[in-house]
Amino acid sequence: MTTLGEPAAALAEPVERVGRGWASALSLANGAIWVGWYGPLQILLASQAKDFAPGSGMSKETMLAWVTGVGAVASLVANPVFGALSDRTASRWGRRTPWIVAGTAGGALSLLLLAGARGMWTMMLGWCLVQLTLNAAFAAVTAAVPDRVPRLQRGSVGGWLGAAQILGVVGGTGLATAAGGVGAGYVACAVFTALGVLPYVLRYPDLRLAAEDRPPWSWRGFLAGFWLSPRRYPDLGWAWLTRFLINLSNALVLLYLLYYLRDRLHYHDPDQGVLILTAVNGLTLMATVVVGGVWSDRAGRRKPFVIWSGMLMAVATALLSVWQTWPGAIVAAAVLGIGFGVFTSVDFALMTDVLPKAVDRGKDLGVINVANALPQVAAPALAAPLVTYLGGYRVLYLVAAVIGLAGAWLVRRIRGVD
Repeated sequence: MTTLGEPAAALAEPVERVGRGWASALSLANGAIWVGWYGPLQILLASQAKDFAPGSGMSKETMLAWVTGVGAVASLVANPVFGALSDRTASRWGRRTPWIVAGTAGGALSLLLLAGARGMWTMMLGWCLVQLTLNAAFAAVTAAVPDRVPRLQRGSVGGWLGAAQILGVVGGTGLATAAGGVGAGYVACAVFTALGVLPYVLRYPDLRLAAEDRPPWSWRGFLAGFWLSPRRYPDLGWAWLTRFLINLSNALVLLYLLYYLRDRLHYHDPDQGVLILTAVNGLTLMATVVVGGVWSDRAGRRKPFVIWSGMLMAVATALLSVWQTWPGAIVAAAVLGIGFGVFTSVDFALMTDVLPKAVDRGKDLGVINVANALPQVAAPALAAPLVTYLGGYRVLYLVAAVIGLAGAWLVRRIRGVD
């Protein structure tokens, strides 16, 4: 049996179950990263776009779409690149820990830069830096799971990571709302993000990679490694596509939520409304995210859970199209949380089950995580014309529901996982 810090263990298939302390500390680190993302995404960036849009020649919706879209492109590149770099890191602190520390520290500083933004260009620069740095940390955090967690525990660990994710979304939204202003909101998110990773990096030593086990370096080989042929790895290809479609559906729901409440439902306090919907969604998600992962582990199956949760999410999204009232938004948020809870934990376990090679876990998960980031690029490009020219929010949420339903159905094409 290898011990915690032995280099050989870094590339071994894990067989020893991880303890609750390790899973809790990693989940807290994951949640802290999501605070750094979703405080801005849910409240702060939209508020800045509203302030900066007058006199700029563009609407607040278009400005927000540009900022989030360009930031998502940065995320699209950063996650697999930093995942690949962490695969090759042979430091005394392990493969993943240096990137978790550097990424969250850089993310906190970038959030402080955003707090001082005075226009669209500085806002865009700050958000790109947030995406680059926090994705470095996120790539390392997610790669720690296949490094350390045996297959039949990944559903439950994925559930705890998913619970931390939604708590990060709720916490980031709450901090951004309660801080009392845009600048104070960014400072609060930055502080929480930096502190949240400390229990994991200080208490749990990472697995170290021996220098002789590190693959030889070449630019051609490094860049070529990011192409994972769907023909050679069909299960990975289908799993990537299903995650992309369901995340695109979810991104379409979230992108203009603040404006939906203000301009379509005429809710009296849209900022508070976003916080309420996020909290309702978080409560129902929390009720299913861990249970779904544990149930999947015990059943030894993944696909049925992903299919049915995706279909339930599509139903919830359709409710926003056909029942455009505040009570309708509450019900949709609750149902969406139930489905997304199961999807979050079980889909993560499914993704780790189809990874091709241990030496490339960080890079391959980074490529898979592109399916989380790419919807942030596609959603603004798709949502802006739908809302502005092609039918408004009713058509937007109907299109989102159809996309999510397609993602759920295509899970059936994955053959190598029960």
